[in-house]
Amino acid sequence: MAERILLVEDEEKLARMVEMELRYEGYQVEKAPDGRSGLDLVLGGGFDLVLLDIMLPQLSGMEVLRRLRRESQVPVIMLTARDSVVDKVAGLDSGADDYITKPFAIEELLARIRAALRSKGGSVSQELPLSAGPLVLDVERHQVTVRGRNVELTKKEFDLLRCLLENKGRVLSREVLLDAVWGFDFVGETNSVDVYIRFLRSKLDDAFGLKLIHTVRGVGYVIKEE
Repeated sequence: MAERILLVEDEEKLARMVEMELRYEGYQVEKAPDGRSGLDLVLGGGFDLVLLDIMLPQLSGMEVLRRLRRESQVPVIMLTARDSVVDKVAGLDSGADDYITKPFAIEELLARIRAALRSKGGSVSQELPLSAGPLVLDVERHQVTVRGRNVELTKKEFDLLRCLLENKGRVLSREVLLDAVWGFDFVGETNSVDVYIRFLRSKLDDAFGLKLIHTVRGVGYVIKEE
């Protein structure tokens, strides 16, 4: 059964766009335009994850989160235009699982949703292997094979490959990959992604004569079927 996501967002245009993308990805989505109705809906149960804006009418997102955490541990990702470190720390300390600043790329939001669901057991128990051509990534066994042969990857290489496979056909920017694999609080250079892409290409494309990992110049990386 598809995971149910509650989107609490008062910007109607943004809410419609996010809802459309989530439904396209197979999620069930309900929307609430203000904090009070959002809190009532999520306390009614049945949701696997909440996307919660901070600047909301009636009840702020922070107040919704504080009240919610008294009764539920459903994963919450904060959506906000406020990007100061103080705001991020306040949200995380109040019980948010993650924090994404507007404007955001939908690919980054989707990656964060998958990570939050995995961390709470929302999808990992029944995750199917991911594949592209002869390449298979088994999430349960933490194993990668090409034509049946095992490929030894480090944790970061595995996580990066998994992110690319989960978004097969989508071009992901270096920033999105950094956030999804290294974490939003990573302090370093975006060329870390380029370095690990080279590692993956060496172990997969070069070693097995494949052409799966493609560079989109000036944008990022994508895995495509051969």
